[in-house]
Amino acid sequence: MSAAEDDRTILATGQGASVPVPPAAAGGNDSVLPNGTRVGEFEITGVLGIGGFGIVYLAYDSSLERQVALKEYMPSFARRGIGAHVSVLSSQHADSLEAGRRSFINEAKLLAQFDHPSLVKVYRFWEDNGTAYMVMPYYRGPTLKQALLARAAPPDEAWLKALLAPLLDALEQLHASRCYHRDIAPDNILMLEEGRPLLLDFGAARRAVGDSNNAFTVILKQNYAPIEQYAEMPGMGQGPWTDLYALASVVHFVIDGNPPPPAMSRMMTDPYVPLASRHADRFSSGFLEAIDGALAFKPADRPQSVAAFRSLLGLEAGERTHMAPPAMPAAPATPAAPVSAKPQRTMMVAGLGLAGLALAGLAAFLLGRGDAPGGPSEGIATAPAPAVAAAGTDPAALATPAAPVTAAAPAAADTAAEPAPFDSVAALDAILAEAEPERKVTVDLANSRVRIEKDYIKFSIHSTHAGHVYVLMVGTDSKDPVMLFPNARDKANRIGAGQTISLPRPAWPIMAYGPAGIDHFVVMVSDTPRDFGPSGLAAGAPFSSFPVARIAELQRTHRGATPLLAGVADCAGTPCAGTYGAAAFSIREVVP
Repeated sequence: MSAAEDDRTILATGQGASVPVPPAAAGGNDSVLPNGTRVGEFEITGVLGIGGFGIVYLAYDSSLERQVALKEYMPSFARRGIGAHVSVLSSQHADSLEAGRRSFINEAKLLAQFDHPSLVKVYRFWEDNGTAYMVMPYYRGPTLKQALLARAAPPDEAWLKALLAPLLDALEQLHASRCYHRDIAPDNILMLEEGRPLLLDFGAARRAVGDSNNAFTVILKQNYAPIEQYAEMPGMGQGPWTDLYALASVVHFVIDGNPPPPAMSRMMTDPYVPLASRHADRFSSGFLEAIDGALAFKPADRPQSVAAFRSLLGLEAGERTHMAPPAMPAAPATPAAPVSAKPQRTMMVAGLGLAGLALAGLAAFLLGRGDAPGGPSEGIATAPAPAVAAAGTDPAALATPAAPVTAAAPAAADTAAEPAPFDSVAALDAILAEAEPERKVTVDLANSRVRIEKDYIKFSIHSTHAGHVYVLMVGTDSKDPVMLFPNARDKANRIGAGQTISLPRPAWPIMAYGPAGIDHFVVMVSDTPRDFGPSGLAAGAPFSSFPVARIAELQRTHRGATPLLAGVADCAGTPCAGTYGAAAFSIREVVP
């Protein structure tokens, strides 16, 4: 089996449908988590896809009462140990497992930074069980490749421009942050029901594993990858023009029925015949010449930016022309919701207690407050139809509820729309998403699963850079974030480069005190001290917290360069960057 075939993902075609588990792609017959397994606050209800570097599950989010796609980092050289824990098949793969896990998290962090309708949205990501996870919307639709097969007639120029407009906008947003997709192809573009294209898989984990062994691993789609992706060559670096070549190759495939010749075959005598000389009867010369230009063999001969390519195509930034929804094969009837779906939500207070004090949650004890419970984050849940997909697609996520995200009826003109509830866990995720990747922060847990009123919370923090350590937590109520460290009893939060510190310290041991659920943590190591007063931090003894009503109000007007709960750099009145590294982890509290 070739590297490309081994890397492909096998997809299920219905909710909860099972898929064959090839040994080369799953690391053993027990690699797939069984239905009913809980990972964090998510319950596995089916398998959506299996690939050489991960498994995508259909899952139920019990905290927000919605179905999601949960992607687990599970490379082919790993195995499932006790429960959900993942370890390597052989010690020789230990470095590759770690490098791939770091890159999986970096990919999730990358996607979490962006909010564009043609980019996969990442709700959450974290590390646990020796591996890593990311949670995304449950999208629905065929790939572009499938949608083309279902069409009665070939697409015209108007349809192609409608396809390109949102994809170019999405790429422009990526490129502005010096990020490049590097894997655009017809089976990495999902066509949602409303006709909107969605870019899938960034493939970051695969590249990192190759890099970790100091060897270049060629895992790319050879008819869509430009020459600079095959090897480092003088004057042929990667950039926006790399993604533009791949996107133009996709258009070539749509127009011609075949992709352009592989880039390696074009090095000596280029066999490429311009589209403008072959399809002038169906498309305008300007449009075809623009595609041919983006398919130039040498990077310097292509458009150097999305703006330049868009101009050649005659498109405007943000232009939205009409694209008919793709033809979709008939789907089987939607299965009934699982029996365990949608448990009644109740508001709970945070789940950790200061040793020796029976707390009804940290925030309640520290602040002595009695906030009334808020409403659920989502008031309506729509049962999604089964995914429609086929083998050969690597799904960052596969299906979405039939109604688009914006489908809620708008408020009447004379009625103020109620703001969305503040999501404390998402606020912690935002801190992680904005961290500097080169400032590596890692956390080792004594135990990721603790028994209520029996076990103490213990973890250690390691940082490659010196700085000031801050630990924030959202307890099992997913409500008020708490500043665990520094605190009123322990303000010594300096860490040296390469140093490890263990927390909590003897002066403030913390016991799990329920209720059962997930405690979410984020660790920041900041180059400078940080001021959390502008973030709404309310003093407490020993721990301070962020009252959710206050930070929700602040968030609506927050325009800072860093996330609200990251605070601001405190440099004694002088301007400073205040860069920081970060790591996130979670601890499950269980009834003994």
